[in-house]
Amino acid sequence: MGKIAGLLIFVLGMLALFPLIGVAQERPRDPLIHGLASFLIPGLGQYLNGETDKALVHFLVAVTIPTVGYYVGILTVNPFLFYITPLAQLGWSLYSAMDAYSVAQAYNEAHGFSLLEFDLKIGG
Repeated sequence: MGKIAGLLIFVLGMLALFPLIGVAQERPRDPLIHGLASFLIPGLGQYLNGETDKALVHFLVAVTIPTVGYYVGILTVNPFLFYITPLAQLGWSLYSAMDAYSVAQAYNEAHGFSLLEFDLKIGG
């Protein structure tokens, strides 16, 4: 578990070091892709939206929840924490996904991208 978390932190850190490609161009963003990405790996959708600081916070909270939850559960021998920790992780993933979705959708509305323009520019 620790090696996987370390690897994910390293990958996210390396992504934050490199400048975002295509930021100067105004292109529509797919809110569903950004939301799904952030649900699977909290912070990834925020990174795709260009919010690197928020992405790092979302990722670190996603790593901290199970680490602290299970550690405290083992120390206190409290079985309740073993049930609540996955629910807290799921809740954080859902919040992160909704945040990435809403930011991508607000970006599209602010820049005047409609659903039809999105399909024409991205899909074909």
